[in-house]
Amino acid sequence: QVQLVESGGGLVQPGGSLRLSCTASGFTFSDSPMSWYRQIPGKERELVADITRTGSSANYAESMKGRFTISRNNVENTVYLQMNSLKPEDTAVYYCKADVIMFGIRIPYWGQGTQVTVSS
Repeated sequence: QVQLVESGGGLVQPGGSLRLSCTASGFTFSDSPMSWYRQIPGKERELVADITRTGSSANYAESMKGRFTISRNNVENTVYLQMNSLKPEDTAVYYCKADVIMFGIRIPYWGQGTQVTVSS
């Protein structure tokens, strides 16, 4: 079955950095666009960044541009989110999402989430 396992979250001071990882299994990773979302309690889940199947192109939410970088390794079936210059407002649960094509239909799968807390 499809599994997405995030790791790398934690507590970091403002201005610090974290690197999130999401390791996938149960589907052909290189066929699937991947993305990172985040959710703050009481708010809707929002897109952070997404990346194409080959990793040749990525898109970012405006507030993350220049600070966050999404990348992927199709040999290791892993997508990454490098987060720099973190701010307290980046505190959220971060989720990895895979768009898996099955029988011609795009089906979203989510990881369990990893908590990122930015605080002094």
